[in-house]
Amino acid sequence: MESSRNVFSVDLLERHATKGRGAITCMAAGNDVIVLGTSRGWIIRHDFGVGDSYDIDLSVSRNGEQPVHRVFVDPGGSHCIATVLSGGDSETYYTHAKWSKPRILSKLKGLIVNAVAWNRQLITEASTREVILGTDNGQLYEISVDEKDKKEKYIKFLYELTEVPEAFMGLQMETTTVGNTTRYYVMAVTPTRLYSFTGMGLLDTVFASYADRAVRFMELPGEIPNRQVLSELHFFIKQRRAIYFAWLSGAGIYHGGLNFGAQHSSSNGDENFVENKGLLDYSKLSGGTEAVKPISLALSEFHFLLLIGDKVKVVNRISEQIVEELHFDHSSESVSTGIIGLCSDATAGLFYAYDQNSIFQVSVHDEGQGMWQVYLEMKDYITALAHCRDPFQKDQVYVVQAEAAFSAKDYFRAASFYSKINYALSFEEIALKFISIGEQDALRTFLLRKLDNLTKDDKSQITMIATWATELYLDKINRLLLEDDTASGNHNSEYQSILKEFRAFLSDSKDVLDEVTTMKLLESYGRVDELVYFANLKEQYEIVVHHYIQQGEAKKALEVLQKPTVPVDLQYKFAPDLIMLDAYETVESWMATSNLDPRRLIPAMMRYTSEPHAKNETHEVIKYLEFCVHRLLNEDSGVHDLLLWLYAKQEDDGALLRFLQCKFGKGRANGPDFFYNPMYALRVCLMEKRMRACVHIYSMMSMHVEAVALALQVDTELAMAEADKVEDDEDLRKKLWLMVAKHVIEQEKGTKRENIRKAIAFLKETDGLLKIEDILPFFPDFALIDDFKEAICSSLEDYNKQIELLKEEMNDATHGADNIRNDINGLAQRYAIIEREEGCGVCRKKILSVGGPHHMARGYTSIGPTAPFYVFPCGHAFHAQCLIAHVTRCSNQAQAEYILDLQKQLSLLSNEVKRDANGTIENGSIASMTDADKLRSQMDDAIAGECPYCGELMIREISLPFVLPEEADYAASWEIKPPQQLGMQKSLPIAI
Repeated sequence: MESSRNVFSVDLLERHATKGRGAITCMAAGNDVIVLGTSRGWIIRHDFGVGDSYDIDLSVSRNGEQPVHRVFVDPGGSHCIATVLSGGDSETYYTHAKWSKPRILSKLKGLIVNAVAWNRQLITEASTREVILGTDNGQLYEISVDEKDKKEKYIKFLYELTEVPEAFMGLQMETTTVGNTTRYYVMAVTPTRLYSFTGMGLLDTVFASYADRAVRFMELPGEIPNRQVLSELHFFIKQRRAIYFAWLSGAGIYHGGLNFGAQHSSSNGDENFVENKGLLDYSKLSGGTEAVKPISLALSEFHFLLLIGDKVKVVNRISEQIVEELHFDHSSESVSTGIIGLCSDATAGLFYAYDQNSIFQVSVHDEGQGMWQVYLEMKDYITALAHCRDPFQKDQVYVVQAEAAFSAKDYFRAASFYSKINYALSFEEIALKFISIGEQDALRTFLLRKLDNLTKDDKSQITMIATWATELYLDKINRLLLEDDTASGNHNSEYQSILKEFRAFLSDSKDVLDEVTTMKLLESYGRVDELVYFANLKEQYEIVVHHYIQQGEAKKALEVLQKPTVPVDLQYKFAPDLIMLDAYETVESWMATSNLDPRRLIPAMMRYTSEPHAKNETHEVIKYLEFCVHRLLNEDSGVHDLLLWLYAKQEDDGALLRFLQCKFGKGRANGPDFFYNPMYALRVCLMEKRMRACVHIYSMMSMHVEAVALALQVDTELAMAEADKVEDDEDLRKKLWLMVAKHVIEQEKGTKRENIRKAIAFLKETDGLLKIEDILPFFPDFALIDDFKEAICSSLEDYNKQIELLKEEMNDATHGADNIRNDINGLAQRYAIIEREEGCGVCRKKILSVGGPHHMARGYTSIGPTAPFYVFPCGHAFHAQCLIAHVTRCSNQAQAEYILDLQKQLSLLSNEVKRDANGTIENGSIASMTDADKLRSQMDDAIAGECPYCGELMIREISLPFVLPEEADYAASWEIKPPQQLGMQKSLPIAI
């Protein structure tokens, strides 16, 4: 069909192409290189890529007319083969683009070469690799030429037609690699047959295999115009691979696709590598009149270029319709002969036509621009879509598909196609089509498919369409229920299927549906289950849980509440209803949820406990509170108080007592032993008459008197145990035991002598705390003392033992004091021997020297002419003044200031006290002497607590640097600096 613009155009490329070397007889092209054969035996090579041309004479040493019969050029434009006719003889030549002289292929002498097949995958500029030649006598040869050798490497005979000996008129070859082996596909045509050969290995091996098997061929007999070209075979090459073929035969143009895929990788192979075959009858080219047969053919991707008469008709390969006619501007001398033939340059994508003198170039402009319409008219919709260039073209294809399906009443398929249309038809037009015929289901399908095709940016349209689809689903569900009341119970019914589909739609569209509108729709149609389902999808868990509670399905409600995305506040909100509905499942859910605050669940638990329960029924609230207290270590007083109250309500007080005795805060720093309110606990236990628990609480609150008093009302043993708990207060303990004793004596109802005997036995239980005299006041005044004789004697014996024990302790204390006094006297007599030459550890001067700077240290009493000094057990000795200076220098600032302050105070006191030669005190007092001794003792402790050379002071000096910070300048003065100039170096004498 005609397109808005011509796809093919004709331009004159070269007017006098043969340069006067005769008329053009044949032509070949490859890679912008054109080679012409002339009637005088010349070949003319035009290289339009570099703008160069030259000619070669193939008629040397021969006379007469010597036309070039055929000329062949490889796809790269480097290699050329030509056959020259001379009388009844023929010669075949090979020439290279770099050669100035051709090479005669002598083994082919006398053979007319009609066809050549190049190995497009392996051929290079330097080597032809395998080349197949087809001759006029029905034979095939293999030849290979390397440019550097200047001659052929070999010429091999491959095959000969014997059944129907005809001339080979066209050859094409393709190769594929299968593992490490090459597979060959060869197609050859004669005037009436198309042969196909395939095999793996070498070419001669492939053709030799046909000695044992039949050759596959297609025969199309017919009349061929009586011209030079009787039959032609062409491949369309795309990316160096043949994808289509066309055979110009007498019956028509036989064409199809080529598939050199893996399905043909067997050892023998299948020669039928042709697919989608077709035959173009020549009658389609004449419009009903007598068929006019073309004399030459060129093949493009979508068209045939047919030379008919003096013009080229372009026929669409798919529709088989003539789409264009190309006319040529001939020179005056070539009008009579017209166009001789066509050839193609697969590498450059160009086509050429030629007459006896001129070359015409046929260019292709966007050949596939209108092919989508061609395929559309042929109803090949998939291929049409593949060739569409923009969304508008695709819309046209979808419209045709949709209208065809709509006309055939295949409404669901039509809806799918309509949903893909964006521009050709409006959304409203399409929707009205289905509404007008009452096809609600198809309309729903259209809406759903439209949602799939919309982009995320169309938010408003998506929401509206999804809402409409929701209403259509609900309408469909209701109509199915009206048609069949039992549909809801039948799991295989259409109702169940559409319900499942609707829920899947809600799940997919939950993010685009308006929440409020959708819920109103579901509610208005009475679809409660779907409303709950959608609420769950939208995380409206309150609605979901409320629905399950109304239905009595506590377990489902709890499953919803346990989801991580559910707010914990909903747990507290629905806890009262859930625990009343199913206490066991609710408590189990609470225990499985880690982020609950038990205090906020107390209202729900109180509601549960207000209801009566069977005696043997497990109290779920107590179970949960015990879990919180013992497992979660909850410290909330409200939780502990509630658990205590529930324990107090039970008939058996064992659990209550165990709870009160448990120390929940044990092991926690600064934490209490219990977390319940003791006053509340006492009030509850008194109210519920749990006296043992009250005794424990009194005791825990250190109200021991009240505890014992209440315990005496319950059990004497309990009172005795409570009285025995007091250990740190002897008076209180005795008071408590007296309370117990008084109660025991007053409660005894036996004879007087028996009562006294029991009272005496009670005294033994007090472990000596109470004496007989303590309990005598509790007996009546008229009781006889004889009854207490034994107890009184025992008490007197105990007093005697205590007196003797005190005497022994006094004797021990006196002996210890004597020992201490003797030790003090011994210390006063201690001495140390100092050698005469012994030196001070600091100044190195003699300790016993007279005079000098250390003649008298401030604050010390003079001992003759010798300065005061210290001697340590280790043997080191120091002048007092030297020791003070050393320790002050090596101590920290605070310690040094303390020592200097003591020294100053000693100096002031020494000035106040003056002694005369007789040793009497002139000024001062005994008190000042005592103060000086105290200060001197403090000084001794500060500086002489340990030897400065053997104690911690020396150890701390290890970390000090050799050069102190204040000595840095002095140390720097000793650095040896390099001289500024060599000439200024001087030798300094060193005194030894």
